[in-house]
Amino acid sequence: MNTTTALPSIAELLRGYSVELPPSDSKVVDTAIDRLDPGTEVSLTWIPGSNPMSMVAPAARLREAGHLPMPHIGARHIESAAQLRELAGRLAGEAGVDRILIIGGDRAKPAGPYDSSLAVMQTDVFQKAGITRMAVAGFPEGNPHISESVLREALASKVEFARKTGIRLSVMTQFAFKAEPIVEWLRRIRKDGIDFPVRVGLAGPARLITLALYAARCGIGNSLHVLTENPSFARVLVDKDPEPIIRDIASFMRDGNRAQLGIAGFHFYVFGGVKRTLDWIDSERSLNPSSAHT
Repeated sequence: MNTTTALPSIAELLRGYSVELPPSDSKVVDTAIDRLDPGTEVSLTWIPGSNPMSMVAPAARLREAGHLPMPHIGARHIESAAQLRELAGRLAGEAGVDRILIIGGDRAKPAGPYDSSLAVMQTDVFQKAGITRMAVAGFPEGNPHISESVLREALASKVEFARKTGIRLSVMTQFAFKAEPIVEWLRRIRKDGIDFPVRVGLAGPARLITLALYAARCGIGNSLHVLTENPSFARVLVDKDPEPIIRDIASFMRDGNRAQLGIAGFHFYVFGGVKRTLDWIDSERSLNPSSAHT
């Protein structure tokens, strides 16, 4: 067999997946604790208007169960430097958190002194608490509120800061419904010299209307056309799973392109529910169990 042209299986690509969960839903957290592979990275959302300290207890439960909680830190949601210090201290001290996802936050006007994820990184608050693994957002199809040039410059600035300070940086992308924008974006950032790990965001199985609403809000209009122009794809995505886009991404991973793209794994946004997403992952991996786990 010519291994240089062999494509990875879906099961192989699902090794080391991560998921996003709402920390306020204890039943969802219970399901995750029971169902996830040991050592799974779990991002915990900070819903605007909610108390960020509510992430501490679920993060501690996930950590105690052997998983890797990654709380979201919304820069523009932070009300004060004191709140930031308390949050960092409690996440590290009470929950044993060793990684965070820093995002700008979908808010027109900052609630406090921080207007960007870089501004939070530069405070050194999390580093002093012992949290040096940090993920930042990537936008293969852009952001409806931020220009492409600003996004590109912002990512470059965070990469430069991480290199200077020793932060163990990674990138987690917004979800898309087409492989091409993801692959093109990955090739571009690699050409720019950004060699940090990237987790590719995907929407887990969900109803079409749910996916469309999130897609419109997140500005992924280009690949949203897939849901309306290709009925067969839409039926698969709604009624079954996100396999088509994973299969398309796999098609680009030949002749050394896999290492060039540097995909560290897939991250699932569970709009249709964590159980539905995990059921699908388990089903796919059972088709080829020899390559399903690390």
